Amino acid sequence: MDWTLEVVIVPVSDVDRAKAFYADQLGFVLDHDIAPADGVRIVQLTPPGSGCSIVFGRGAVPDMPPGSFKGLQLVVNDLPKAHAILTERGVAVSEIQVHGMGTWDGEADLNNVGFLHFADPDGNSWTIQQITARA
Repeated sequence: MDWTLEVVIVPVSDVDRAKAFYADQLGFVLDHDIAPADGVRIVQLTPPGSGCSIVFGRGAVPDMPPGSFKGLQLVVNDLPKAHAILTERGVAVSEIQVHGMGTWDGEADLNNVGFLHFADPDGNSWTIQQITARA
């Protein structure tokens, strides 16, 4: 039996601001933005190519402090390209880090050890890892 992770709830304080950040700046695909009842709004977005979406909103999502979610991780196959895309879109992203070595020198192989870090407007933190080959 497969057990797939398909939705992660991200706590935010401003649904419209979060939607703009994730859709416009990060480039996540907007799956839906619905208001099924008074005081209820659910926004779901999916990173390009991912089988797992994020959800946030009001009235129908667990009450968690905005910015309290830490350690969400995305995987890409080209970290320098991801860095360039996010920087171009105005995301405050860290320099590329190589696990155990510090800032990337532009030469070291990034497979499985290269990382970027950023936070959404509420402070929910994300990591991006480069994986180009898996064991």
